[in-house]
Amino acid sequence: MLVPFAVVFFAFQIVPMIWVLVNSFWVEEDVEWGLTNYTELIGDAFYAQAFTNSLWLSFGSALVGLLIASFAAASLQKVPGGLRDAMVSFTNMTSNFSGVPLAFAFIIILGFNGAITLLLKKWGIIDNFNVYGIEGLFLIYTYFQIPLGTLLLFPAFGALKPEWEEAAFTMGAGRLQYWCRVAIPVMLPALAGTFTILFANAMGAYASAYALTVGNYNLITIRIGQLVVGDIFFQPNLAAALSVLLILILGFVTALYRFLIRRSYHAAY
Repeated sequence: MLVPFAVVFFAFQIVPMIWVLVNSFWVEEDVEWGLTNYTELIGDAFYAQAFTNSLWLSFGSALVGLLIASFAAASLQKVPGGLRDAMVSFTNMTSNFSGVPLAFAFIIILGFNGAITLLLKKWGIIDNFNVYGIEGLFLIYTYFQIPLGTLLLFPAFGALKPEWEEAAFTMGAGRLQYWCRVAIPVMLPALAGTFTILFANAMGAYASAYALTVGNYNLITIRIGQLVVGDIFFQPNLAAALSVLLILILGFVTALYRFLIRRSYHAAY
């Protein structure tokens, strides 16, 4: 019964990954195998800037998204059962609202002639807001991080036992002391694990960033796409080397996530 799934998984996951890895060592200009693609990337300031922009954007959006998602997940624990299930289902639905539709929604709302932008200009709150630059990218990345972070943290907050809070209050601790000395230390592995998965989610994002900026902002995923499409230069082997570096980064944070989430389960149970 698993054979069809295994065939599709191998064809669309394993084979492309093998192709990317092998072709990252093929140098088209020299018609030979070597590390030229990697040395070119390491010594190029343009690609270094792409990695830097992607890392900072991913780190910042993951951090802000984690903070907002933590409050959202903690608040959901206080909601009555039926309404809570509905809100969790809604959060699950919004976590899938990304890519080109999300970028189009941001353009309609926060573009130069967007509804909210025109209102803020009319009220004198802002003079100009460029949703097509780093500010817009940070907003759109943070937006799709929040539902995912909420879904990941919701079970972890549910593992906090009410008895712990009651015991802390009985011993004279305030609410702030309870969260700083009991809840947050217990939640720390889950928080760190969620942060790593949000970071990986932002690092691999492509459609939203490309649709919003039309490829004009220097991100690593956009660079890979342009090298493969060949609008200016068609260099699939260089794109393969970039992809391998991105895979290594995402593989590292995914392994870190699995390690931290395993620790969080042990701490909770």
